[in-house]
Amino acid sequence: MTSPLANRAFRTLFAAQVCSLLAVGLLTVALSLMAYEIGGPAAGGRILGLLLALKMVAYVGLAPFAESLLGALPRKRAMVALDFGRMLLLIPMVFVSQTWEIATLAFLFFVLASGFTPLFQSVIPDVLPEEETYTKALAWSRIAYTLESVLSPVIAAAVLKLVAPEALFLCAALSFLGSVAFLLATRFPPKGHAERKGPFLTRALRGMKIYSRTPRLRGLFLLNLALSLAMAWVLVNSVVYAGARLSDAEGLYPVLMAGYGFGAALGAVFVPRLVRRTGERQAMLAGIFAFAVSGAVFALIPQPPLAGLLVIWAAFGLASSLVLTPGGLVITRSAARADRAAVFAAQFSLSHGGWLVAYPLAGWLASLLTLEQAMLALSLLAALVALIATRVWPAHDPLERVHDHPELPADHPHLRNHPGHGPRHRHAHAYHIDELHPDWAKTTA
Repeated sequence: MTSPLANRAFRTLFAAQVCSLLAVGLLTVALSLMAYEIGGPAAGGRILGLLLALKMVAYVGLAPFAESLLGALPRKRAMVALDFGRMLLLIPMVFVSQTWEIATLAFLFFVLASGFTPLFQSVIPDVLPEEETYTKALAWSRIAYTLESVLSPVIAAAVLKLVAPEALFLCAALSFLGSVAFLLATRFPPKGHAERKGPFLTRALRGMKIYSRTPRLRGLFLLNLALSLAMAWVLVNSVVYAGARLSDAEGLYPVLMAGYGFGAALGAVFVPRLVRRTGERQAMLAGIFAFAVSGAVFALIPQPPLAGLLVIWAAFGLASSLVLTPGGLVITRSAARADRAAVFAAQFSLSHGGWLVAYPLAGWLASLLTLEQAMLALSLLAALVALIATRVWPAHDPLERVHDHPELPADHPHLRNHPGHGPRHRHAHAYHIDELHPDWAKTTA
């Protein structure tokens, strides 16, 4: 099997993801309108900024703890409960009128989301254990994220022609109900591993420990940070550029973002083939440097015509897919099956920490400099961070590594599964940080 859609469990999981993403997109539009309604022109922006800050606090600070709390539950039951909980939180949002009320409900929603997303990501490699098929599944997932960001505002605009803005919360709730239905229809694979034991804090920080001690994961973090620095300009300042330079924010901002979405979808389609040829590291580096070059071209040439801008925004989207799509494969290769959910939670938290820095930096630089100069500065900074990543994540990085186990008796289960040689029980296998391998092995097979 090479197409992930040939797998029934993945089809229903992917349908659940699409419903969930659509719900989140509708919620984002609804929260923006609610913030403006409560605060008006004077305070609407501050209220929306508060809601987005609460989202980042939940994503950055709570994801590892949520994974540890949910680890003892069957994954299907946990994911259905989290989706159903998010759906129920949307209903009272229709009736609130105070900032503290919408902030409380939104924060609880983001808390549940911080537990759902890493758990969802960790299930896919168990559903699709074949690497080639899983890589294609990551591309499908990236296309879904891209289309959601482009289509959700369009769908919301169509819905608003028929109903009041508050009804968007109910539309989002119905979409979550669809996600719950598809999850219930999915046959989840067994975990296939015993639950990790130990103190709660140790279990909660386990993913962070594995992440910090695995060079390719540290490199993954730096490459995601590099992308967020440059991509934040696109997400924060595209609407400003459409208004200030093109004099039509409402009409041309969606056009620019449609170009970005087209490029991102195109990039996701070609990522599996590129990863097979070059590996994840080279594909992600190519994406960062392509983004930086596109940003420099945009910043240094005179204002291009709209057709040229669409090409540049499509290049931004394509480059972002080259960086974002292979991340799941890197994590799957870098963690034992029992630890995948914890490491996905660490990745979820750390990547949003990067965005927490990048979003305000993009806005601040654009106000301090010109829009073009801000893009040039962020592109150069992204390229610099990517160069640092090449030092942290070595080019020669095989999965199997030679190492010793002098501390283990000859009849230890680990040595029965991977026989050792000599008095130090030297052997090689796919190397992951865990209790028996607390530090990174320097030697390779």
